[in-house]
Amino acid sequence: MSKAAHPAPASPAADRHDLIRVHGARENNLKDVSVEIPKRRLTVFTGVSGSGKSSLVFDTVAAESKRLINETYSAFVQGFMPATARPDVDVLDGLTTAITVDQQRMGADPRSTVGTATDVNAMLRILFSRLGDPHIGPPGAYAFNVPSVRASGAITVERGAKKAVKATFNRLGGMCPRCEGRGAVSDIDLTQLYDDTKSISEGAFTIPGWKADNVWTVGVYAQSGFFDPDKPIRDFTERELHTFLHGEPVKVKVNGVNLTYEGLVPKIQKSMLAKDKEAMQPHIRAFVERAVTFATCPECAGTRLTEAARSSKVAGISIADACAMQISDLADWVRGLAEPSVAPLLAGLGDILDSFTEIGLGYLSLDRPAGTLSGGEAQRVKMVRHLGSPLTDVTYVFDEPTAGLHPHDIQRMNDLLLRLRDKGNTVLVVEHKPEVIAIADHVVDLGPGAGTEGGTVCFEGTVEGLRAAGTVTGRHLDDRAAVKEDVRKPTGTLPVRGARANNLRDVDVDIPLGVLTVVTGVAGSGKSSLVHGSIPADAGVVSVDQSPIRGSRRSNPATYTGLLEPVRKAFAKANGVKPALFSANSEGACPTCNGAGVVYTDLGMMAGVAVPCEECEGRRFQPAVLEYRLAGRDIGEVLAMPVAEAAAFFAEGEARLPAAHRILERLADVGLGYLTLGQPLTTLSGGERQRLKLATHMGDKGGIYVLDEPTNGLHLADVEQLLALLDRLVDAGKSVVVVEHHQAVMAHADWIIDLGPGAGHDGGRVVFEGTPAELIEARSTLTGEHLAAYVGA
Repeated sequence: MSKAAHPAPASPAADRHDLIRVHGARENNLKDVSVEIPKRRLTVFTGVSGSGKSSLVFDTVAAESKRLINETYSAFVQGFMPATARPDVDVLDGLTTAITVDQQRMGADPRSTVGTATDVNAMLRILFSRLGDPHIGPPGAYAFNVPSVRASGAITVERGAKKAVKATFNRLGGMCPRCEGRGAVSDIDLTQLYDDTKSISEGAFTIPGWKADNVWTVGVYAQSGFFDPDKPIRDFTERELHTFLHGEPVKVKVNGVNLTYEGLVPKIQKSMLAKDKEAMQPHIRAFVERAVTFATCPECAGTRLTEAARSSKVAGISIADACAMQISDLADWVRGLAEPSVAPLLAGLGDILDSFTEIGLGYLSLDRPAGTLSGGEAQRVKMVRHLGSPLTDVTYVFDEPTAGLHPHDIQRMNDLLLRLRDKGNTVLVVEHKPEVIAIADHVVDLGPGAGTEGGTVCFEGTVEGLRAAGTVTGRHLDDRAAVKEDVRKPTGTLPVRGARANNLRDVDVDIPLGVLTVVTGVAGSGKSSLVHGSIPADAGVVSVDQSPIRGSRRSNPATYTGLLEPVRKAFAKANGVKPALFSANSEGACPTCNGAGVVYTDLGMMAGVAVPCEECEGRRFQPAVLEYRLAGRDIGEVLAMPVAEAAAFFAEGEARLPAAHRILERLADVGLGYLTLGQPLTTLSGGERQRLKLATHMGDKGGIYVLDEPTNGLHLADVEQLLALLDRLVDAGKSVVVVEHHQAVMAHADWIIDLGPGAGHDGGRVVFEGTPAELIEARSTLTGEHLAAYVGA
């Protein structure tokens, strides 16, 4: 018979679903984007910061996948889950289960550590509860998050004839009672709260915002009746002073209104110390840093654990010792335990600890507070649990997985991404680094600009096709910064002597002033410890670290930078009314939506609905407020202006406002000229938030700027603008110290301090000091080798 009589069998229909199809995506700034993403391949999404990469990958593809999976649970279970609306997209087809590994910093809860965040502590606690000598109790006895509880009394059992039964209850926890599992105790410096030579009536309080006419703060104390407001605080009796500082909450009448009186110390703790420092206004943050001192807990020596938990040991090591060890050393210790009774536990614990080393985090310890991890470290800690996963046909979504990585470590990260792909998974990566773009099977380039000028697909195809495409990314893909021929000469030095923070080993180094200094080295070599932990506090340092700016949808660039304050005052002066009218969070707010611009309806386990307010049409202000004008514009129109337009508006004429113009110029300097003043912070990308923070700190008074990885989230084209900004700062007489891995910034430096040679206890030493040209010539360190390869030397 001929071959035609036996046609080849058609491929199964299931095999034809090899694409994730997105049609008509309009989330945030996306403009009807349509793309087809190949499954079981590595796809890199690139484009300038703010071009819509995260909106497409995280807010559309990953968000819809998670929403659909959540809908498979019962309504009861969904009620406990975050409810999300369907993304604004016409068609999403071919989705698989999405696992997102983003750069959100881990919670800054003082009790959250690397060990608790990765479940390693839970496994260690079981290990010690089985093998610990002396045996002290169940796993909870080794947990610094579990307090000991004792209770006794009568309980009523409602079964048949009710009867009271005497019962006792004991639960043994590992939490140190003195510091409550925090490892540190805080003290409030009372001299920063009030001047004890004055009475309350004379203005004794020195707390920001506590003015004499404020009924809610000073008024409550002055009219409480517990002490004489005209008597100096130093003359209070012991009882009066205790009531003043530590009094229990009690209702009092002030000007005929019922208010709650509470001692000054608990009131400050609740109103200021319970908040995230980064979210505070600068003057409040400065007050908190002055007023509160933290010291290691004297009872547990910072281990967070009770004496009983510290006394129980396995092979001579307590659980506190195990958590303080470098993870790579802890993995060796676990492998050395030959205990058949807990063999499965030891195998699982060894695997997860090896994953830390494999991903380049072997230098961490389990007791490292999660809030102190950089964005890149936090992301890799989240990756640990996925490395050994047997799941396949999953969509892994990564947000700049190379953030915070030295060029030496990027190759290791690339290998991990390829390994996930080769197991049959779809890997989607938002990334700017050329080294990662180079390994992509498929590239989607968004742009051409940022914000309203972005949101379209400029290119889709192979890496070679991107190079030839002529897009912003394609043009800059092979950019190589040249080493400067002439470096600036220092005007002085800032000596650091005997630095021992974290893994530093008695480091002595002179940081040159008046030049651009780059501190570099592999991840975990001690760069941030040197720059943030060892530079003297009185050196006039303006520090811009990696902690992200936080803000609700009521926060925007105008409120965050302090720009709104002079603008409100200018509007008030021009119209003869009070400034509070021009704040959507105060008296000027639309009464229907309370100044939010939208009316939110909570639908329980279904996604809530946010509808633009019909009263103000989303403008957030009362109609009467929008009648007031400054140079022909109302406050709503001013907040709708892009930064560049607003800078011209406030530069001259009737609206001339030097204070506002200075802030707007700084925003334009960092490349945010396209942002509108009233755009909610929740809609900004990571790179935009980083630059907004940088622009805000540029207005701080200080001669030394310390920047921690300012290229995070920046496109190759934006790095050039950043370098020009750093040059302007130095030329204006400032000293700039940058902790950075980006070779373009290293090549542009006047002086390089390289730490290493490795990470953790293999690092903590200065392995090179000198100019970039000398580092390339010597090639004596990993950084030198990679920088030489980068500039083609």
